Amino acid sequence: MGSRTRVLTRLVAVTALAASLTVPAAAHADTSPERAGTAVPGQDAGGSGGYAAADAGGRDVIATLFEWPWTSVADECTNVLGPDGYGAVQVSPPQESVTVDGHPWWEVYQPVSYQLTSRMGTRDQFAAMVRSCHDAGVRVYADAVLNHMTGQGNTGYGGSTFPDKYDYPGLYGSQDFHHYPGDCPESDGQIHDYGNATEVRECELVSLADLRTESDYVRGKLADYLNDLLGLGVDGFRLDAAKHVSPDDIKAIETRLSRWTYIYQEVSYGAGEAVQPSQYEGTGNLLEFRYGTSLKSAFDGRLADLAGLGTSADPKGMEPSNLAVSFVDNWDTQRNGSTLSYQDGARYTLADVFLLGWDYGTPKVMSSFAFDSGDQSPPAGPDGMVSTVDCDNGWVCEHRRPQVVGMVGFHNAVAGTPVTNWWDDGSSRIAFGRGGKGFVAINNETGTMTETLQTGLPAGTYCDVVHGAASGGGCTGPTVTVGADGTAQVTVAPTDAVAIDVSATG
Repeated sequence: MGSRTRVLTRLVAVTALAASLTVPAAAHADTSPERAGTAVPGQDAGGSGGYAAADAGGRDVIATLFEWPWTSVADECTNVLGPDGYGAVQVSPPQESVTVDGHPWWEVYQPVSYQLTSRMGTRDQFAAMVRSCHDAGVRVYADAVLNHMTGQGNTGYGGSTFPDKYDYPGLYGSQDFHHYPGDCPESDGQIHDYGNATEVRECELVSLADLRTESDYVRGKLADYLNDLLGLGVDGFRLDAAKHVSPDDIKAIETRLSRWTYIYQEVSYGAGEAVQPSQYEGTGNLLEFRYGTSLKSAFDGRLADLAGLGTSADPKGMEPSNLAVSFVDNWDTQRNGSTLSYQDGARYTLADVFLLGWDYGTPKVMSSFAFDSGDQSPPAGPDGMVSTVDCDNGWVCEHRRPQVVGMVGFHNAVAGTPVTNWWDDGSSRIAFGRGGKGFVAINNETGTMTETLQTGLPAGTYCDVVHGAASGGGCTGPTVTVGADGTAQVTVAPTDAVAIDVSATG
């Protein structure tokens, strides 16, 4: 918790923010027809341009508390996320899901009803969690599963029963799903060809019953579910598997929402695939998977390759920064090895330092549970109900790492400034400034780095927020002295980083 001292100096502003967050509908109402119910990329809630995902007093970093129970999320917002400067929390899907033997983590991504009883808690606990987070100045984004229902089982965590995966009494029947041959061209009903948009959107993803989202009835049920969450104060949604839903269907659902809300979508990039992230720019922001894979490539190879990451000159062609949600890893990429994860130790922490130091997208920090196998359940009881989080006993809590907490404060301090004064050694030592407000140096090599570099900051003594904080007019950790010409001699240990900013001075 090494950098929390500095963040606590901002609690007056956070308290004022919390007052506005307790009534999010009033704060973000927008009734213009073209914007009803959804964020228009590139615009803020007033339509003035430069939309930010979480306009929380300059705080927009999202903490993904993966499969945390609602009572633990509430406590974390109050005791950690708010004080540490996080702007929002992403919570796992709150609808009732299937329960199966072994209780794998992916149960929560297989809905069986839209009642808010899940392995993370009850409706009342969810509502109390939203209130607690708002009181702490933290927005709540709920993961929403719109593409499908379940693929197996016959019982949900709330007691719902169903005869098979195409029959949910009182909710959906066979006519509400895509089938072969009328919709899906594959005889087994599964996606085989990602070069065929019809297959991607109308065949089943890993045997999950694919909802007929072009149906007015289905759209209405999905909108009702999202509106229920909005009524409880939820501030936005991550749309799971959005790649498998037509943008027209997403737009039709969004136009039924009761108020403006922030939306970001899971649409992974695949070379030569028929469905690409750019096709969804009109329905919300995009999770940028290429950002995480680029970080893994650089930390496995040369950090110098990160110069210009995410800019118009970057050959990777990522989404524009104002449309992107950037991240080092998520639960899927952790398990398929396409990105770094907590299992990579110090390199993973350095990747988060870069994520929060760099000027691209809305950064999202992962907080997960340890796993040895791909299907492993979060820490839970025999009934599958997730255990209270203690940041031990299987809970990793990556978002609490002191280096990350320090960089959340850095990100908030330099918000809106460009990258300046890039430097690299041609290999895996890099440094860059942030518009005269901050400076970061990262050393992913085996020897100590000592360089005199242009920081762009005013002359003075600054706290290294990666290793300490500003407190009582001094620093709790190392300092960096910047001269009148803006340069500083910076020493960085192997596989380590140093960061300074104008809000943390000694």
